[in-house]
Amino acid sequence: MSAMVSPEFPTLYTERLVLRPFSLGDVPAIVALAGDWDIAVNTLSVPHPYTEDHAMQWIRQQSDQWNNGQAVTFAIAHPDQRLFGSIGLGFVPSFHLAELGYWVGKPYWGKGYATEAARAVVNFGFAKLSLHRIQATHFGNNDASGRVMQKIGMLYEGCRRQHTLKWGEYRDIKLYGMLQEDWRQA
Repeated sequence: MSAMVSPEFPTLYTERLVLRPFSLGDVPAIVALAGDWDIAVNTLSVPHPYTEDHAMQWIRQQSDQWNNGQAVTFAIAHPDQRLFGSIGLGFVPSFHLAELGYWVGKPYWGKGYATEAARAVVNFGFAKLSLHRIQATHFGNNDASGRVMQKIGMLYEGCRRQHTLKWGEYRDIKLYGMLQEDWRQA
């Protein structure tokens, strides 16, 4: 994957959003948004409570992950830089695929921001990084996340029953995927 990654971290633009690198100036907004129980309970890796230290460590690792061809993580922001959430791709270089992951702060739910950002990141992954496949998962009870995946053209591929232990509870994981050929035909 490192051959596909350029040295400069990308910024993507959509009709309403700027997908940009995170900065330490985003820490208060990240803590407020990602710190919401409803965000943490529906994501695999967001802890609760979510502290400034969590946010700073997470931001600091992003540059290395990009430079090492491991991941690209974007801040989902308004053109005025107001932060809505996060979206990114975790790369599996040996298979030319990536895992799409995202969260949007609760005050911004239901406005189409996740779908708009996901569409831009999938386009980036296929057009600029020449990925063969992009996949995503969501907890079985998070239908809103599944609708985002469907809206961007991902196909439902199945359910892994009680696959993930999250806070003492085994949770179902629903799987979606898209091949580059699916993306080209859309």
